[in-house]
Amino acid sequence: MIFLRRTAHVAVLTLVLTPITSALATPQAAAEPRERSSAEATALARRMLAQLKVARPLSIRGYSRERFQPRSAHRKGRCSTRELVLARDGRNVRRDAACHPVKGLWYSPYDGKWLKSEKYVDVDHVVPLAYAWRSGAKRWSQAKRRAFANDLIRPELLTVSHSANIAKGGKGPQGWRPQRRAHWCRYATSWITVKRHYRLFVTRKEKVALLNMLRTCRS
Repeated sequence: MIFLRRTAHVAVLTLVLTPITSALATPQAAAEPRERSSAEATALARRMLAQLKVARPLSIRGYSRERFQPRSAHRKGRCSTRELVLARDGRNVRRDAACHPVKGLWYSPYDGKWLKSEKYVDVDHVVPLAYAWRSGAKRWSQAKRRAFANDLIRPELLTVSHSANIAKGGKGPQGWRPQRRAHWCRYATSWITVKRHYRLFVTRKEKVALLNMLRTCRS
């Protein structure tokens, strides 16, 4: 049930999904339809990207994860942001009394891995916190940075494999792309959606890299 709700939710936010018309035999195949984009969605992403301000990155000086407070602490059994995302993105997730996932299955769209243990899963910020800082978040209030880091509505938080998250680090699309080319369209669209909503600017190289990834979108 959690997986189905998440599928519908992402479809509304990113506008890049095509209907699933038949049952698919394998988990890998089941993930693919969510990665397909319509021509209209691609055109929308291009328009949003064209509207983003292009500027040089700000200094990293003063940055720390604590300036964003990316994960809320447990309070009387309430779930942290990480636990909410893992429950949203996983299949058949079971949680203990403290809300911590103890069982489930998670798909990492960056590298196509299916992960059976929460130990091998990370919650990635599509636009890394350090990158957002240099794209304008440095000038935000603490409250806005906290909202950004814990945003469960925009496609900013995503469950991925630990290895993919480490490889990505704080890089932007000009320095890193998902291992799976099939995810480039979704990745670029998500990146643009987040930057557009939060009015973060892009660099020239970043914009070129995003345009190149949008060329992989299926019509």
